[in-house]
Amino acid sequence: MKRSSYNNFFMNFATESKFGIIMALKDGPLSVNEIVNRVGDEQSAVSHSLRKMSGCHILNVRKDGKQRIYSLNEDTVLPMLKIVEKHVKKCCLGRDYDG
Repeated sequence: MKRSSYNNFFMNFATESKFGIIMALKDGPLSVNEIVNRVGDEQSAVSHSLRKMSGCHILNVRKDGKQRIYSLNEDTVLPMLKIVEKHVKKCCLGRDYDG
């Protein structure tokens, strides 16, 4: 697999805006307006991020009437977040890292 594929995947977690979307969706599906309200970004910026993240299958999207409902990919992203959470609790809590 090409390095750029990994880069494209991890860029979905690398910005505060996209990571905020992921964390907002961690507890369940949300509409675009609900995501905007939770993350506090402009709707156009959120919609742009949602489109990119859906293109990489980080998110699933379904239509409910006129609304688009977004959720995290249950096969890959949710399990990965659980592993990351376990790692953070074990290795990173109480530590101040600048990266």
